[in-house]
Amino acid sequence: MTALILARHYLRATFRSKLSVLFSAIQPIMFLVLFGPLFDRSGVGSWDVLVPGLLVQLALMSAGLAGFGIFIDRRFGVLERLRVTPAGRTSLLLGRVLRDVVVLLVQSALLLALGWALGLRAPLAGVLLGLALLVVLATGLASLSYAIALVMPDELFPPVASTAVVPLMLLSGALLPMSLAPPWLDVLSRLTPFRYVVEALRAFFSGSYGGAAVAWGVLAGLALLVIGVALGTRLFHRENA
Repeated sequence: MTALILARHYLRATFRSKLSVLFSAIQPIMFLVLFGPLFDRSGVGSWDVLVPGLLVQLALMSAGLAGFGIFIDRRFGVLERLRVTPAGRTSLLLGRVLRDVVVLLVQSALLLALGWALGLRAPLAGVLLGLALLVVLATGLASLSYAIALVMPDELFPPVASTAVVPLMLLSGALLPMSLAPPWLDVLSRLTPFRYVVEALRAFFSGSYGGAAVAWGVLAGLALLVIGVALGTRLFHRENA
């Protein structure tokens, strides 16, 4: 309950600046509008291949950089003030994570609406299952981002986190299927969980709800969730002990 109250508080603060919610999703939107028509006509894939990849890119850029919030709160003493409240430390973390997941879903809805206007035609069941998997991914990502922000020096987190998003996004095959990659790049991409999530989302959007791609994607998302939440909770407790 405390996490929900905190999430509502954080959401109110976030949506006071609606433009900031839009601009944090601007890069995937630009890829969709400016790169999507070329991708669709290239013969490499269609909208149901590109849009799932852009959703994972959006998760990396939104939930994956959520640690900036902790970084800023720590710098301005907000975390110090939260230490004296009766709220549980786990709730303080999960309240933030819930906020990040809701923001991602709003941004994803906008991306999907634009994709539909441009030609995306995916089954509703596939889209809903894809969003459910995206929530799992975002929960793990946001928790892990907060964990890293808690242990990394203030001056290092912004450049390191921003830089790490780019190779992770490219290795996931978000923009182009990794089946086109040379063997060495294909091997590297298989070392990240995001490739499996991208492939599972693409399976959902194509109307396939079973098979190896879906199984591996769900397992990868769940593994990231368990690791991220466990690590984030542990470090948040330590930071606020």
